[in-house]
Amino acid sequence: MSSSKEHSWPAGSTRATPLTSPSARLRDWQGPPEWQEIDYPSISAAAPVFSRRIADRVRELFADGGTFVPVDLPGKPEGAYELYVAEQVVDCLDHEQSSEPRMPLDEIERAVFRPEALPLHLPAFRVPGSAWSVHWNGWAADLLCDLIGRDNLELRLVWSTDPEAKPHRDPMGF
Repeated sequence: MSSSKEHSWPAGSTRATPLTSPSARLRDWQGPPEWQEIDYPSISAAAPVFSRRIADRVRELFADGGTFVPVDLPGKPEGAYELYVAEQVVDCLDHEQSSEPRMPLDEIERAVFRPEALPLHLPAFRVPGSAWSVHWNGWAADLLCDLIGRDNLELRLVWSTDPEAKPHRDPMGF
């Protein structure tokens, strides 16, 4: 999970048309069936999956930024997990200071944001040219970390206005 911090959404800014969300996803359970079920079983920066417990706790707060989609897992109760589709694509990158997206997933190794364009009211967003990766605002990342626990969720700082903050060397590399 990556996060950006502390800025305001500019008046009059526009958001791109939201991404199209699937109505449900069928996935396979990766690993032995006896493995402990956790609240954040996702390893993909593009597809954050939450347990129903976490989804229910954040659903209202995250509603403006995306949609929760059921994830059907064989052998698991219906609705046990939900995919959060961060739908808003926001042009807030400083393209001159950010690295070019790298193939095959168009990951941006070094993202520098324009503070005045960050959508801080959204929990998460995507950027044009790299719509695969989800960027989380600090408040949402901190909330998820509090609910899920630091042992079960890795936060990687992408960018901050704090000159003392050190972004992760490869925030989208998993």
